Amino acid sequence: MRIEIRQGDITEQPDVDAIVNAANTELILGSGVAGAIRRKGGKIIDEEGQRQAPISLGEAAVTTAGTLPNKFVIHAAAMGYRAEDDLVPKKPGTDSSAEIIRHATLNSLRRAEELNLRSIAFPALATGVAGFPVDECAETMIGATRDYATANPDSSIELVVFVLFTQDDFAVFERFKQQ
Repeated sequence: MRIEIRQGDITEQPDVDAIVNAANTELILGSGVAGAIRRKGGKIIDEEGQRQAPISLGEAAVTTAGTLPNKFVIHAAAMGYRAEDDLVPKKPGTDSSAEIIRHATLNSLRRAEELNLRSIAFPALATGVAGFPVDECAETMIGATRDYATANPDSSIELVVFVLFTQDDFAVFERFKQQ
């Protein structure tokens, strides 16, 4: 399983089978990555996601990709606003935690594996409105991906891409990839 770091727009990754949405537990496509997915992929993605909601923090659900160039969107719930979401421990000052992000990453990879996909692209989960630090996110997501690859040597997934919107976030993920 190869890990690649890119700077750009996650909705413009035509060479990957699935992109991951930085989702909330209600699977409502709001702002940030989710808003970009809704704008470029169409409301069908939002409608399909909400029919599967709610999901637990750290879980992942799959929808079609609408008019995006990918086969699927995998919605990774790295934050949530329901009463039960409030009971899950979070990093102080944020709406997520390394544990939630780790589970969301692993469950996204599992959904991709269940679909026999060869490639998947992730944004930095929970670093936008959820306020989770990018460096801790990078360490958690790259570590979870490496752990998944080690535990699943026969995985159908050949390529895991992390797509970061800003140059600063790209540099952080690139640094953790090198470690």
